[in-house]
Amino acid sequence: MNFPILETKRLKLIEITHQHVDDLYGILSLEEVTRFYGTNRFTLQVEATRLIDMFLKNFLDKRGIRWGIKLKENQRIIGTVGLNGLQLNNKRAEIGYELHPSFWRMGYASEAIKEVLDFSFNRLDLYRIGAVVYPENEASIHLLMKHGFIKEGLLRGYIHQNNQFHDTVVLSLLKPEWDRSQE
Repeated sequence: MNFPILETKRLKLIEITHQHVDDLYGILSLEEVTRFYGTNRFTLQVEATRLIDMFLKNFLDKRGIRWGIKLKENQRIIGTVGLNGLQLNNKRAEIGYELHPSFWRMGYASEAIKEVLDFSFNRLDLYRIGAVVYPENEASIHLLMKHGFIKEGLLRGYIHQNNQFHDTVVLSLLKPEWDRSQE
């Protein structure tokens, strides 16, 4: 499968390559972005290079798809969105995303997530999309619930970040729920 390019009114979701190292580093080196990301903030550009390599390997191995979120108006990469833990046989994946803080609360994440959900349910024929979110990340929980995700429960001590264990909330959206919301 060729890498799927997706488009919305304001965004183009593209494959992330090494030409995007500076953009990715500029986002994931910010403490406010990684605070609820599940990993420590980047301190070296090589970390962004390794992440891009991992995104490519996951895509080639059919274990994930990660898109760069590019603004159509100026071609700037403002974040990423994608599917982690993709299991085509079990028809499920987990969604993940991050945006540069300069673009928070402008509807870009919602626009990108909606397009990825549509792709996941209608082109990949997935049945379940999950999400794992820090309970303190109320903005992300609200965003997912706006798209129909339902809280399932708490995973205690699920993520180790900054030398601490953190609980996470599990949310999910099933294809029949998505289909009803699109009518």
